[in-house]
Amino acid sequence: MSEEPVPILMYHAVAAEPNDATRDLSVTPEAFAEQMAIVADRGRTPVTTSELAAAWRSGRPLPDRPVLITFDDGYEGVHRHALPALAGHGFRATLFVTTGWLRGPHDTGGALDTMLDWDQVGELAGAGVEIGGHSHSHPQLDQLDDERLRSELVRCREIVAGQLGAAPVSFAYPYGYSDRRVRRAVREAGYAQALAVGNGTARRGQGPYALRRVTVRRGTGPAAFERLIEGRAIARAFARDRALTKGYAVVRRARQVCGRVARARA
Repeated sequence: MSEEPVPILMYHAVAAEPNDATRDLSVTPEAFAEQMAIVADRGRTPVTTSELAAAWRSGRPLPDRPVLITFDDGYEGVHRHALPALAGHGFRATLFVTTGWLRGPHDTGGALDTMLDWDQVGELAGAGVEIGGHSHSHPQLDQLDDERLRSELVRCREIVAGQLGAAPVSFAYPYGYSDRRVRRAVREAGYAQALAVGNGTARRGQGPYALRRVTVRRGTGPAAFERLIEGRAIARAFARDRALTKGYAVVRRARQVCGRVARARA
């Protein structure tokens, strides 16, 4: 069985005029269309998250030169702009939805920009986009106590199942944050695999609940994008991100300890 690494692309908003909260992690519709053309020109074959994980679990072969195209949160531009570009190439993708941000009966009002509604999510699913979970309110899951952690995971899964008629089997950690406790809770909530960030290529040895992705931003030009899907110079491209992540991990661990102490005293 091939152990070749697989690039998993992480998108957020696809928008011509995003707001300030989503601008850095958005791409323009024109850039997204160009990037999908590069994927096609390079002979890459997009698969869904569940397809990748199932192949690595079973030992079944993946298609030649696989790549994953994933979207977090559920911004409206995924339907308006990304879907036509995906459909034009016959590409599959995965959308991870924050159920409390989507327009409709479960909207909590916390969304950062214009979001999908459930009819649009259904159309995406009908077009072959896998719908995964991304929590209900998009918290830092590793900072939650066990009860709220389970609620975020289970509520998200139940809402997707109720709206679409099928429960999601894949999950993406909000902000990419997870630890052993969070990964165990994701598995126990019924998700079969989960994606982190890590800004590296995914490998089978990472395990099904810690697969890495690479971030596509507004500043990711064609040459940089081509390097991402070929797995070249990724460590150098994301060196600053990794330094910031390590520094913030220390802060989050300190918060976790303080939270445990506070709960023990309560």
